[in-house]
Parts: sequence; C-alpha cells; structure tokens
Amino acid sequence: MSANPTSKSPRPGIEFTGNSAGQEARTPDVDAVSIASSSGTNEKTLKAAASNEPTAAPPVAPDFPDGGLRAWLVVAGALCLSFSTFGFVNAWGVFQTYYQETLLKDESPSTIAWIGSLQYSLVFFPGLLTGRLFDLGYLRLMIGPASVLHIVAVFLTAECKTYWQFLLCQGFAIGISSGILFAPALTVISHWFLKKRSVAFGVVAVGSSIGGTVLPIAIRKLIPLVGFRWTLRIMGFILLTTLIAANLTIRRRLPPRHVQGGLFNLQAFKSAPFTLYCMSAVFAFLGLYTCLTFIDAGAVAMGIDPDLSFYLVSIANAASLVGRISSGFLADQCGPLNVLIPFTFLAAAMTYAWPFVPTFGGLIAIALIYGCASGAFVSLLPSPVARMGDTADFGRRVGMNMTIMAIGALTGPPIAGAIRDASGGFHDVGIYAGSMVMVSCMLMAGAKWTATGKLFSGKY
Repeated sequence: MSANPTSKSPRPGIEFTGNSAGQEARTPDVDAVSIASSSGTNEKTLKAAASNEPTAAPPVAPDFPDGGLRAWLVVAGALCLSFSTFGFVNAWGVFQTYYQETLLKDESPSTIAWIGSLQYSLVFFPGLLTGRLFDLGYLRLMIGPASVLHIVAVFLTAECKTYWQFLLCQGFAIGISSGILFAPALTVISHWFLKKRSVAFGVVAVGSSIGGTVLPIAIRKLIPLVGFRWTLRIMGFILLTTLIAANLTIRRRLPPRHVQGGLFNLQAFKSAPFTLYCMSAVFAFLGLYTCLTFIDAGAVAMGIDPDLSFYLVSIANAASLVGRISSGFLADQCGPLNVLIPFTFLAAAMTYAWPFVPTFGGLIAIALIYGCASGAFVSLLPSPVARMGDTADFGRRVGMNMTIMAIGALTGPPIAGAIRDASGGFHDVGIYAGSMVMVSCMLMAGAKWTATGKLFSGKY
C-alpha cells in the first residue's frame, strides 16, 4: 500500500495534499483551517527532517474572545454609534409631523418624507465603501472625521429655514455621516464574538432603540420650551458626548486582510442564499419603516390629540428594545434566519393592520408589537451574512448588502407618501407597505431553503 503523495509548497500557509498527483493547491482561510490526517502529518515531518527543510507552521483559526472587558467595551462603543446614528434617524417621525404642521406646512407629506428617506437610505448606502475600508484596516480613519461631520450637520440643521436647506443638512449630511459610522459599528463585532455574535449584535442595536425612544420625546418636549433651534443644539451636545465615548472604546482585533474581488465582489452573488437575502432586504425597507414614519401623522389625521400621538413613535422604539435583545439570544440558539422570518412576518401583519385601527389604545398595541418585530429585524440584519462567507470578507459583504438595501430605504417612504397624497388616507399605504414586507419574508425563506434544503427545520 503506497502513501498519499505529498509535496511542499514554495510559500508558507499553502500546502498540497491529495489522493493523486497534480491536485490543486488549497489556501486555508481564517475561519476554516484544514487539519491533515495523522499519517499524512507524520510523513511530511519525516520528509522535512530528511531534507533539513523547515516545517511550515499550520495556520491557526482565530480565537474569538466572546466576552471579557475589552470585547464588551467595543460593544459599548458600537452601541454609542448606533444611538448617535440610527437612534437619531429613528426620531424622524416627530420631525415629519412637526415640519408638516409648522416649518414646512406648504410642502406635501411625500415631499417632506424625502428628507427622512434620504437619512434612512444613506445610513446604509456608504456600506459598500465603509465595509471594504474596514476590511483593509481603516476603522479610525472613518469614525473620527465622520463623527465631526455628524455633529456639524446637527448644529447646521438648527439654522435651516427652507426645504432645500433641511434636505441638504438633515437629509444628506446627517445621512452620510450616519452611514459612515453605522456600518463599522456592526462589522467590528465580528472580530470579537463568534458564539455570542447575535447577542452582541442585539446589544449594539439597543442603542438605536434607546435613541429612537428617548430622543423623540425630548425633541417634542423641548421645542415648546426652548424653540426648534436650541432643541437641535441640545441634541448636538448629546450626540457629541456619545460619539466621544465611541471613539475612545471601539477597536478592531484581527489584522487587515487584502481579500480578492475589489470594492464590489460580484462573485458573492453566485451564492443563491446571499443573493436572495439581499433582495429580501430591499423589499423589507420598501415597507418596513412606513408604519414608524406615518403612525404619528396617521393618528392625528384620525382625530387623536397630537400631544398623545407623538408618543407612538417612542412606544414603537421602546418595544423594539425587547425585540433586539430577545432575538439575539434566540438566533444564537436557533439560527438568525429562523428568527428573522417569523418576526418579519409579524411586522408585515402589523403594517397591514395599522391604518385600520381607529383608537389610540389600539394604536399603542400595534406600536408595541410592530416595534418588537421590527427591532428583531434590524438587530439580526447582518447575522445571516456572517454565515454566508469568510470573516475576512465580512465587512465587504455586509457593505454590499447595506448598499443594495438602501434602494428600498430611499424610495419606500416617498412612495408611501405619494400613495397617501393620491388616496387621501393611509389605508392603501398600509396595504402597499405590508405587501412589500411580506415579499421580503418569502425571499428570506427562499434564502434558507437554497442554503439548507429545508424550510421548517435546520439551524440557519
């Protein structure tokens, strides 16, 4: 019986193994290191000793801390980034109502909604660039200047008086700075956590939930007391504090990786699960935030006191806190897509039902259930992508997904606003938005089926 032929590679880290001569070289990646059989390893060692050649050390898989002070400080810093970016953007519902009633009352709701939709979309759109820069090691280069831009944009929004000024400062500037900051807050978690990764993502997402709960109430209460300009300045000082904390605590752990494929790796779309998941994110954002954007204005249109209706946005964001944390624990046990699909289905059902509920008590119930379900969606958004490739390429894949789904975030609220203008009410808006989220559920189910061959079983 002859031993399997084995030859030495001229470069360390690449080994030729196989059952026949001429087998192709295989380069082990960071996450999946091949371990040779004991007989093959012994033979290789004897050959190296006979020829006096140094034996290349086998590559070692990275040891994820999955906890500890340094890792949780990174999570705390990412939470601050989430609060300062997505948390502030989630307060848009209060701005939409205030602008419709006062500063921009001559503009249509769909026109004003473009400001908010720009913010939502630009939180995700820079992900293609920021994800690639993160993989190359430029974390500090991104979050420092972006933090400065974010604070300046908030203070400039306080000085705005016309629609185009709000569009440039609140829509473009805050949106772009939020996008540069938000993507690294997610991708850096993959350096520190593996088994508890979904829980860590959930804790980071709590930041946006806290921001979306506290900031709308603060803005609504402060405007009558100190005026719009000083309200935005106070918001600027709050965000300045959280961004300083984030810059001091957030840090990468793994070395930069110059993976192949360029800025936009089209090869990733050869994976059917990844392609279907990206498509599902686009459809989700065509309808997911419609309820959060218009639930306040819709309640006022039904005759509910504006001093009560504005609490609906904060109630939804507070409920999302439960969804973000609980979904993280569930995803680590059951798999992220197994948790995302039912929660997203629940969000679709609430989006369908919201315009048909005429009472404030009923709207509170809708806000609670919708907030919990949508919170789970946002919390677990990057988790399935982590299972669809190498950790070294995780930043780029997340960035590609975020940039693609920005299309839905950009066009969803204006389409809903246009439907509202054409129909004169919110019933058709709910049907449109709920249908888009339901399509997203079906595409997620397709992503799981193509990855596992199973729909109702299997951890994925």
